[in-house]
Amino acid sequence: MTDFDVIVVGGGPAGSMAAEAAAKGGAKTLLLEKDRDIGYPVRCGEGVGASGLKQFIEPDPQWIAATISKVRMRSPDNTKVDFGMKDAGYVLHRRLFDYALANRAGRAGAEIQTRAYVDGLMVEDDVVKGVKYQYMGENRELSAKIVIAADGVESRVGRMAGMRTATKLRDMDSGYQATVGNVDIDQELIDFFIGSNWAPGGYLWIFPKGNGMANIGLGVNGKVAKDFSAHDLTHKFLKDHFPKASILTSVCGGIPIAKTLKTITKEGIMLTGDAARMVNPVTGGGIITGMVGGRIAGEVAAAALQTGDLTSKGFKDYPARWQKAEGKTHDGLHRVADAIFEITDEKLNKMAHRLAKIPPDELSLMKIFTAVARQKPSILIDVTRAFAGV
Repeated sequence: MTDFDVIVVGGGPAGSMAAEAAAKGGAKTLLLEKDRDIGYPVRCGEGVGASGLKQFIEPDPQWIAATISKVRMRSPDNTKVDFGMKDAGYVLHRRLFDYALANRAGRAGAEIQTRAYVDGLMVEDDVVKGVKYQYMGENRELSAKIVIAADGVESRVGRMAGMRTATKLRDMDSGYQATVGNVDIDQELIDFFIGSNWAPGGYLWIFPKGNGMANIGLGVNGKVAKDFSAHDLTHKFLKDHFPKASILTSVCGGIPIAKTLKTITKEGIMLTGDAARMVNPVTGGGIITGMVGGRIAGEVAAAALQTGDLTSKGFKDYPARWQKAEGKTHDGLHRVADAIFEITDEKLNKMAHRLAKIPPDELSLMKIFTAVARQKPSILIDVTRAFAGV
């Protein structure tokens, strides 16, 4: 007998989706979250696409801070390239959104425990059999047939299981973001700044949060992070462009822009979400892709319990389904990200000057990335596949 069929470590979107799917599949499921609240702290720009979100949950006005209908991209010389979005996006209140997802997992039958810091695994003959964790100063152990690690970019649980989760510096951005008030911005527009003067090897973003608030931050590529501070560059930008802004909260952390890990399963354990590097390599966005991966992991876990095969072979549908759903696209986007990294500021400016002449209603993200592909034609197929969804 085991305490649980499935223990999910991490209460973010990927973890909640995994717990919900496993519970719906009949598994006795426990979700452990190390912080005191689900959704805290927010380590995210909080932006999602509407179509991606609606695959899983109908948008609720309570956890939507802003509805996005326009996008602006700025080159190093601040040339503005504007275009509309046929399919609106959203900027979320992540704490409320994460609460909603965890609540769904609970309603599906999953148990949830916060303040539960997993600091070890129960392993027998190289097979994961459960977790060791701290709760309110007390050391505890719980056995499980399957552990799903959705514990974020640090992926401690994966490392504890002996899985290779290390990421190259080139595939990790150093990120910093401030949520600010008292800023006069278009609350339907997301604004991206690209170029070495804004964010070397990455980009700077402004995501509106309603009521004169916004998330403003940037990512600096790991290869140059030792020479540039994401914190300092963000505060310089705020001083130069929003001197009257009030900083309400701030957060920093690593942003994986890598391909999905080659190995995301092992006997008794699966990795999902940021822990498995299920993040868009171009944008660094991981909410929707984490939800995709989490749901698949939970469904495969429930199915494996029915067959009794809890080995990597029994989990083989998980990486296969992920690869079909998102993984192949991510591989292509990783090549696109490499190409963007190599484009000089001068070329970025020239591209922006050409694109800025196109009326916003005739411009699209596809056309912008096609312009990028002209700088490196070998990625044109990757761009086409990414926007065709194949």
